[in-house]
Amino acid sequence: MSFSMSQASLPAVETTLNALSGVLDKGAAFAAAKKIDHSVLLTWRLAPDMFALTRQVQVATDLAKNGVARLAGVEPPRFEDNETTIEQLKARIAKALAFIKTVDPKQIDAAGEREITFPLGPTNKGQMKGDDYLNHFVLPNVYFHCTAAYAILRHCGVELGKSDFLGAIPLKMI
Repeated sequence: MSFSMSQASLPAVETTLNALSGVLDKGAAFAAAKKIDHSVLLTWRLAPDMFALTRQVQVATDLAKNGVARLAGVEPPRFEDNETTIEQLKARIAKALAFIKTVDPKQIDAAGEREITFPLGPTNKGQMKGDDYLNHFVLPNVYFHCTAAYAILRHCGVELGKSDFLGAIPLKMI
């Protein structure tokens, strides 16, 4: 049985973004319980040269929606990067997920050998075959930025565990 590009991408991206939304819920609950202004969490970063929580979420959602769109050969929606609250970040995740659900899996499946050109920062571009783009760029980058967001909140004291990061994976307990 073969494993298609859409099977490798869509469930992984959807589960990971839904988990990120849940992690943000726990961050909001933590801030409310400790009477911490949400902006403290949103502007926190793990190191001076790393993105803050807000930017980690923005980049994760951009990588997910833009990666899926490029694989499908369609134009992704543009987001303004103007979120200032946890609720706005959660709405951004929901918008990215809504777009991803509109993409035809067959279009993604046809992208394996197609060359994908994509921006690398403000001036550079990269190019990879679709299967390499998915496996070596899109998925690792989505996981990286979601992990960074998780780590920022965990560092701030939010009670999070591996199951919060993994989200609703298709696991059956036996």
